[in-house]
Amino acid sequence: MALMQSTMLTLGTKAPDFSLTDVVSGQNVSLDTFKNKKALLVMFICRHCPYVQHVKEELARIGKDYKDKDIGIVSISSNDPASYPQDAPESLREMAEEEGFTFPLLFDETQAVAKEYTAVCTPDFFLFDKERKLAYRGQLDDSRPGNNFPTDGHDLRNAIDNVLNDESVTDNQKPSSGCSIKWKESN
Repeated sequence: MALMQSTMLTLGTKAPDFSLTDVVSGQNVSLDTFKNKKALLVMFICRHCPYVQHVKEELARIGKDYKDKDIGIVSISSNDPASYPQDAPESLREMAEEEGFTFPLLFDETQAVAKEYTAVCTPDFFLFDKERKLAYRGQLDDSRPGNNFPTDGHDLRNAIDNVLNDESVTDNQKPSSGCSIKWKESN
């Protein structure tokens, strides 16, 4: 399990556009789907990664806790399913249903969206404000598999609450850590 850290995209960067299919509903979801939301959280996840497995219940809780708030939440899997079958759309759908995700789980078949967001690991989090400028990119919390820190999402939750309350988000952000995105060989 090789540990990677997020690239820490420059704060203030505009949210790259995307248009992908939700593995559960089969519906197309795009950046425009969330145009009336005050905030947008884009999470890059997958099924096989032990770091995502470690935090998946907290991701589900965040989805439920913020379901009725003015935030759009979307998760995207960009891994190559030819090399990692657990990250194929059917398997991702099973995970979303098992965990009770209240947010779409999209499949980035071409991996173009991950590249646009500079996502490099799973999980990787990007929180945008109402103008779709990057306000937070970093870790969920200090918890990692085996370190015994609580998985409570405090870093990400604080950032979400600040954006929703029109408060500034600290620039002191720690990178997310996880497995590398599994790129197709042609990439």
